[in-house]
Amino acid sequence: MTYAITITVPLAWDEALRRTKEALQEQGFGILSEIDVRATFTAKLGQDSGDELGDLVILGACNPGLASRALRAEPDLGLLLPCNVVVRRGPGADATVVQAIAPKTMVQLTGNPSVVEVADDAEARLTRALRSLEAAAA
Repeated sequence: MTYAITITVPLAWDEALRRTKEALQEQGFGILSEIDVRATFTAKLGQDSGDELGDLVILGACNPGLASRALRAEPDLGLLLPCNVVVRRGPGADATVVQAIAPKTMVQLTGNPSVVEVADDAEARLTRALRSLEAAAA
């Protein structure tokens, strides 16, 4: 099993990031955190490091209803939340990659069958969000 749901879209960086957030929102996910990895690398390691990486943002996406169900079934799942969604574009790339963690990975990590249903629901929503982004960008 893969641990990521991945698409590649022919969108400019800013547009891909904006549309990703919109697609997630349409599936009931809010953004709890936004980490600009390029900016962090540039600030901490220098401009060359940031330029070598390219654009990369990690979005902490959360659907409160799903998170609540998951945490009731397995309190330790807080270690794996929120669901990470990465939007990245390497230097010189002509497309942007969007990836989401596959929530079914949580089932494998915990071994708790009580989280299967919520992981399936979360994965279906994340997949729909990314597929809708992919379709709109085509």
